[in-house]
Amino acid sequence: MALTHFDARGQARMVDVSNKAVTNRIATAAGYVRMAPDTLALAESGTAKKGDVLGVARLAGIMGTKRTADLIPLCHPLPITKVAVDLDVDRDLPGIRITATVKTTGQTGVEMEALTAVNVAALTVYDMLKAVDKAMEIGGIHVTLKDGGKSGRYEATS
Repeated sequence: MALTHFDARGQARMVDVSNKAVTNRIATAAGYVRMAPDTLALAESGTAKKGDVLGVARLAGIMGTKRTADLIPLCHPLPITKVAVDLDVDRDLPGIRITATVKTTGQTGVEMEALTAVNVAALTVYDMLKAVDKAMEIGGIHVTLKDGGKSGRYEATS
């Protein structure tokens, strides 16, 4: 399979999507921020020194989605029709699991937007809690669902 972001000479290019069909597209991505149990309790309580960690991270993820084309050089700017960012406390991790779902109606998918939302939300969690836990770990960021367009549906197996 050829990589679409390179021309015949191997130079980076933005993919021409002008002949692609306009379809409903959705993507979901997930990841986590692992932290000490005491740090998790602080995030869950909403009493961290910088404020409501989960609420601010949710908004940051939404804002990050809308800026994806500014951050990733070959991404198309897209008319985003829905963004949902969920941050769930997972005491077994221990940490916060982040899921982002992005929708559009267009000629290219929104996987990068969903991945960006998760990354920005995770970085915001880290930023807001780093004063008490510099050892937090951000990880597991991956696409869990992609649907729409010529390539059809993809769902991660685990």
